[in-house]
Amino acid sequence: MFDPKLVKAITLDLDDTLWPVWPVIERAEKVLQAWLSQRAPGAAALFADTKARHDIREQVSHAHPELKYNLSAMRLEAIRQALLRCEEDPYLAEPAFDVFFAERNRVTLFEDALPGLEFLASRFPLVAVSNGNADIERIGLGRFFQSSISAQKFAVGKPDPRIFQAAAQSVGVDTVHVLHVGDDGALDVLGALDCGMQTVWVNRQDHLWPHAAMPHETVATLTELCDLFRA
Repeated sequence: MFDPKLVKAITLDLDDTLWPVWPVIERAEKVLQAWLSQRAPGAAALFADTKARHDIREQVSHAHPELKYNLSAMRLEAIRQALLRCEEDPYLAEPAFDVFFAERNRVTLFEDALPGLEFLASRFPLVAVSNGNADIERIGLGRFFQSSISAQKFAVGKPDPRIFQAAAQSVGVDTVHVLHVGDDGALDVLGALDCGMQTVWVNRQDHLWPHAAMPHETVATLTELCDLFRA
């Protein structure tokens, strides 16, 4: 059972917990495509081809396993490889990525996210814990978080216990006093449970829980999460 009295800090996932991520990625890829089409039409055509785009990403993944958790570096290198394949200027890769990344951080929060963050941040230190490459400062949410631990910077991602432990240490709290909140059953809930954290599964789409180990609580919104501390 969830015990709110134990909670001294909260760690929060970002993508699909605070905003829907795939509409953001799809829009960012379209913006990148339009930018490249004006400057590197060959690379733009490659990225427009689903199989070619997949092949390039697989090539980069195999050539650079050290970039497994660095999604920004992976995408930058994929853009560079597309430019090289088409004998176009590889120095366009960095400004092209900048165009993509700016759009990737233009998110639309779930309606409950902002009031939920305001409520939680007024009561607990919050730490962002993400396997993605969203930038909470660029998004405008940095004021709510005392720390941000990303797989990209930490070189280890959820469900590895080290990233959860690092998040707890960043605010000086033992993991038993941390509540982790996220949408992914395996990465968020099981990973945090393995570290001794309490967990809340954010299930916005009314999915069935697929694992043997259970979250301490399940909510559909951050409003419901806040209500756990109002009871």
